[in-house]
Amino acid sequence: MATSLYRIGRWAFRRRRLVSAVWLGVLVLVGVAAALAPAGQEEDLSMPGTESQKAFDLLDERFPQSNSQGAEARLVFRAPDGQRVTAAENRAAVEDTLGSLDGGRQVASVTDPYETVAVSEDGTIAYSTVTYSADAVDLTGATKSALEDAANQARDAGLTVEIGGSALDSEEEPGGTTEIIGVVVAAVVLVLTLGSLVAAGLSLLTAFLGVAIAFGLVSALAAPLGLTSTVAILALMLGLAVGIDYALFIISRFRDERARGSEPEEAAGLAVGTAGSAVVFAGATVFIALAGLGVVGIPELTKMGLGGAGAVALAVLVALTLVPALFGFFGRRMLSRAARKAVRRSGGSPHPVPDAAGRSGLGTRWARFVLRRPLAVLMIAGLGLGAVAVPALSLELGLPGDESKPVETTQRRAYDLLSEGFGPGFNGPLTVVVDTSESSDTQAATDSVVRTVRAVEGVASVGEPVLDRAGDTAVLTAVPRTAPNSGETKDLVHAIRSAVADVEADTDAGILVTGTTALNIDISEAMSDALLPYLTVVIGLAVLLLTVVFRSILVPVKAALGFLLSVGAAFGVLVAVFQWGWAADLIGIEQTGPVMSLMPILVIGIVFGLAMDYEVFLLTRMREAYVHGASPGEAVVNGFRHSGRVVAAAAIIMISVFAGFIGMNNPTIQTMGVGLAAAVAFDAFVVRMAIAPAVLALLGHRAWWLPRILDRVLPNVDIEGEALSRHAPGLATVPAAAAPRLPVGRD
Repeated sequence: MATSLYRIGRWAFRRRRLVSAVWLGVLVLVGVAAALAPAGQEEDLSMPGTESQKAFDLLDERFPQSNSQGAEARLVFRAPDGQRVTAAENRAAVEDTLGSLDGGRQVASVTDPYETVAVSEDGTIAYSTVTYSADAVDLTGATKSALEDAANQARDAGLTVEIGGSALDSEEEPGGTTEIIGVVVAAVVLVLTLGSLVAAGLSLLTAFLGVAIAFGLVSALAAPLGLTSTVAILALMLGLAVGIDYALFIISRFRDERARGSEPEEAAGLAVGTAGSAVVFAGATVFIALAGLGVVGIPELTKMGLGGAGAVALAVLVALTLVPALFGFFGRRMLSRAARKAVRRSGGSPHPVPDAAGRSGLGTRWARFVLRRPLAVLMIAGLGLGAVAVPALSLELGLPGDESKPVETTQRRAYDLLSEGFGPGFNGPLTVVVDTSESSDTQAATDSVVRTVRAVEGVASVGEPVLDRAGDTAVLTAVPRTAPNSGETKDLVHAIRSAVADVEADTDAGILVTGTTALNIDISEAMSDALLPYLTVVIGLAVLLLTVVFRSILVPVKAALGFLLSVGAAFGVLVAVFQWGWAADLIGIEQTGPVMSLMPILVIGIVFGLAMDYEVFLLTRMREAYVHGASPGEAVVNGFRHSGRVVAAAAIIMISVFAGFIGMNNPTIQTMGVGLAAAVAFDAFVVRMAIAPAVLALLGHRAWWLPRILDRVLPNVDIEGEALSRHAPGLATVPAAAAPRLPVGRD
């Protein structure tokens, strides 16, 4: 692989104008396609195979008219203190408000709260449901303005009015203040690391190009594939983070090769052949982990995984082709100021310059410190991560609703008013679907279900059954006494399902409990059940891939255990912030609750790939030195000397990019930003830079041991670029005369 990539790097350098033109053309084509494509629609989560989803599918079949409805808005009215909404003047204000909406553009129907008994028992709160003929993303600005104007009309009459439902929902757009701050921090880190504005700008430029293409592809395919704004933002987040990092690794290696005296074209080929090999492997691990999210069985999670995987694949392609092509345009300006001066003094000849990473920097000093005290470093780092991971034992999963939105939003205030007037369970009603197509007495079966559900403890009320046109399916609504995300509501769903099982046996009716609340519970439970198997697959894949790459048994095991520590600590942070509310005010979280159910698996998939990034980039230089004769300790020092600073910079960049998305109002993206930023920080700075060198120091030569049978059967992927030594004799990090010493076990 290294030889092929070496050729690609040199070819891209020579054909830089062609490569640049091709990428620019792709960007233009994708941009045009995205501009002409219809807007995608935000889809609700679904989980094929669950009872809730089966019920929704049955409702779509038996009540097809419900599918034709579009967005909904729920206007919630509250009378002034000491008054009722049923008072004459308040009722007139409510009716005038609703009358201004009835018959309006895109309005299908408006309910009258006084006719539908949508008034609280104390008479202070009422609500009306406005149904539109179009989905939320297709509602015009005039339609939304009319809704807000109607609410303001009632406010002018002295009523408190808030708007819930989906009508005012909007797609979250990237580009806010926090995201910009994250990019600015990344730019500053690049400049400080590379010492060159040109080199730093090239990293950002190539990352932005890859992200723009990925974002455009998601936008162009949003309508036909049902991709949501969350998929686009995840692609943007991952594409930007790994795009900068991958470019940084190749640029850093290019500068090292130039510092050793290689000609620019040769240095480009060697950079892509060595660092590019690590980029390919790292990108492949991220791609596999994200694409593997499809096995969980949630369509939205599958789309998010594939969208992120596509962005990562584009980042790899850009790093392997466009980055070396741009080397040809910028030449010496890619080097630091000191290196450029040295080249000018040498008359431009390819002699080694003092920019080589051989100086004793902070990374070297840290590595030697760890080598002197490996056990102490290992104990402190391991126990510290274990302590941070303790809150993860209390992990609860759920899905956010309007209750998780900021209190300044009208949707959140509408939610709170409805809870106050009609009980906390009103915002999360359960739908019981009774299929009597196989039952001999539809009415008797339905009545039995109603009596059974009403008798279940925790049910506040049960509505009258509604039959379909064929008369073989009944739907009734049960309102819990507790809030949608509470543990009591989860227990209630299971209690109702258990209670109606006897009715099913007696009447031959099919009875399913569904609704948004029940579906969220089913999805959360499915996520919990899938978490351990998915983690096992990811760990197994990590051990297998790293065994092939590093031709060692203990190094992959160490990497997998370190990955578990970083993921556990990240889960601990998620629980502490989103469940317990620690430091929640700092990032604008006003309502604590269960961690979003998709997050653990999503974080595991993404962090797995990113963790392998740092493992590969750091340990590749260590093994490269070891196979050329360095002692285990010196190999560790060599890895930190050449890659420590770059890996630290890459981690800070990635943390900055992920943290930049915490300021978004989308709960999914906000939770993901916190989880990924924490996971990368723990994995890069604690696991890879403290625990990894400590373990290698304690293991010594045993760290690189491989049984003879595995040595014979495992493929040699040559990620260190040993095959390139004939192209660049100075490529080895230690004298080539030192005989390789690879400990191989006996048969």
